[in-house]
Amino acid sequence: MQLLHLDSSILRDASVSRALSAAVVDTARLRHPGIVVVYRDLVADPVPHLDGAIAAGFRPVAGNDADSVTHAEHERSRSLVDEFLASDLIVIGAPMYNFSVSTQLKAWIDRIAQPGKTFQYTAQGPVGLAAGKRVIVASTRGGMYSAGPAAAMDFQEAYLKAMFGFLGIIDVTFVRAEQLSRGDELRAQSICDAHAAIDADCFLASH
Repeated sequence: MQLLHLDSSILRDASVSRALSAAVVDTARLRHPGIVVVYRDLVADPVPHLDGAIAAGFRPVAGNDADSVTHAEHERSRSLVDEFLASDLIVIGAPMYNFSVSTQLKAWIDRIAQPGKTFQYTAQGPVGLAAGKRVIVASTRGGMYSAGPAAAMDFQEAYLKAMFGFLGIIDVTFVRAEQLSRGDELRAQSICDAHAAIDADCFLASH
């Protein structure tokens, strides 16, 4: 079993999403002895944003049509997709920035969403090719977006669920810590509740 662990918070050691994603991975290691963990810090080692030349690598490219830098990016895209497809469980530390995901995480998603590899177009519409995987997202937000007036502005969790669903992954779980900027008491309680959910929930249990 392979686990792909991604972090995307710019806060580094002060990040709650990083702490929660690490806790999920630690629990997975305990419950699945022998699990192989592949880690990517998308902030420390960012994936360059998609452009036309990089996107051309998603389709056959003649050997001399691109320079060495572009060919290196095509190889990076191939490697990211292979790594994603080889993983049974994907754990993502995903803070909300400006109502959505970080630009670093979006850049990674843009690389793995490749026609013919992770989804395909058919006469009946697009079909995901990554079915059977599980995604666990350590989701953090400064305010309250899972309910209440601000729920309509949640383009973070809604986007991730829709995006992975497009790739064929319907098992997407969110371990959530909200109201992190609403005072020390609410922050501490939310983090405590998220860690309790990781410890108690069955989504990491062996099948």
